[in-house]
Amino acid sequence: MRQLLRGFVLVSSAAVLALPLLAAPRKVHTAALGAPKKVAYSKSGDPAGAAPGEDSLKIRPLVIDGSVKEWTTGAAHDVTDRSFVVRRAVRINDQLPGEKPVATASHWVWQRGPWLLVDRATGHISALKLPDYDPAVSQVTWFRDYAAYCGLTPSGKSLYAVVAQLSARKPVLSKKLDSLKEDADRHAACASPEWQREPLRVTFHPVDRESVGFEIVPGSTVLVEDSTDDAEAGKTKQD
Repeated sequence: MRQLLRGFVLVSSAAVLALPLLAAPRKVHTAALGAPKKVAYSKSGDPAGAAPGEDSLKIRPLVIDGSVKEWTTGAAHDVTDRSFVVRRAVRINDQLPGEKPVATASHWVWQRGPWLLVDRATGHISALKLPDYDPAVSQVTWFRDYAAYCGLTPSGKSLYAVVAQLSARKPVLSKKLDSLKEDADRHAACASPEWQREPLRVTFHPVDRESVGFEIVPGSTVLVEDSTDDAEAGKTKQD
């Protein structure tokens, strides 16, 4: 009986010691922006609009674990040492109903898309939904995890000063700047805001009226980054 118990203990101990060896190694993810290239850009139909004389768009691939997941345009902004935001570039089908397939080759056009949040550690990409963000009006200026821009209400009649914080449900700042006329040029309604660190302050520059500044009460960063273990567990459950 003692020999049986001793054998059971030895087998159990060996199994416990073998568990770390059987555990799957932690997967290392990589997320980076590739080399830029220029593509033909059509202002027609793009709500973001083009700068005067702009007929090409500089884009870069967003590469996750060696595979191209998205195309991006413009400068990226590091939010933390592992997360960054960048604007998506979208290739959209501009074919009209009834057009022949032969003629569709020139109807794939590039446009500026929404902002993306990328986690380098997990490889996770999420599209940002910024309050009152309008592609034609909102020139976003990033600082820390804050996005400052001129927003436009759904009715299209009111221009707002907006400061959004990543992962926060409500904007940190939302103040009406002016009413927007129906015939107004939305692309020229507001210049890019400017940040100041101490005291934390942001200045907005609406066209045809004086600039206006707001002090922001700094709060703790609300962006919560998942651990790689949590991300892998989530993927396993979804799969």
